[in-house]
Amino acid sequence: MKKITFLILVFLVFVACKETSKKDQESVEKEVVQSVKEDNASEWITLFDGTSMDKWRGYLRDGMPEEWTINNGNLLFTPGDEGGKDIITKDTFTNFILSLEWKISEGGNSGIFWGVHEDENLKVPYNTGPEIQVLDNERHKDAFVNPKFHQAGALYDMIEPMHDVCKPAGEWNHCVLEVNHKTNRGSVTLNGTVICEFPVHGEAWDRMVENSKFKDWEKFGKYQTGHIGLQDHSDKVWYRNIKIKAL
Repeated sequence: MKKITFLILVFLVFVACKETSKKDQESVEKEVVQSVKEDNASEWITLFDGTSMDKWRGYLRDGMPEEWTINNGNLLFTPGDEGGKDIITKDTFTNFILSLEWKISEGGNSGIFWGVHEDENLKVPYNTGPEIQVLDNERHKDAFVNPKFHQAGALYDMIEPMHDVCKPAGEWNHCVLEVNHKTNRGSVTLNGTVICEFPVHGEAWDRMVENSKFKDWEKFGKYQTGHIGLQDHSDKVWYRNIKIKAL
């Protein structure tokens, strides 16, 4: 009798272990499927690969301004007789990592915007979109104003870079902009060094705006979802390898 009871117990343990193993396997499979889904959702999206500008258009325009061209695989802006030829992505983004390279002309100035909202009553992207400065730090006068809110890599007029790691005019700089409203954190990494960190909404953000030139701009920085923009500042500038990843 004891032997039979023992055999029954062994059988029950075997069945239980087998069932547990099956559940564990199913759990692992679900985790793998979920991981694949998350990885796919976080893939880089190419915004400019050197061959096409079809992810971009002019601000308040259907097409691209003729001042923006593809030159040797680079997105080149050559200033014309009139300004106001800023461009924006056709798509909008909320939480993201934006990676690109830029090269500025001697004494030149440009900028990278995010959170841009189009409005016919607002003539330029920076009426709504905060800007990461693109600048020739060696020659442009904005680089020599203290605090250095207008230096390359700065959150324009609000946060100055912690380090000046900008390469000279005519050389490529790699810029990574992260904007995450879920963690309320933004950052700029220039040439491998984190040079700016800042909140992207809330009371701390509002205080930064209040202490800047944008304090009375009703719609500045109000849109968590918006277009990415590149600025016409009447100076020659190049961009390349532009890509973005959702967070």
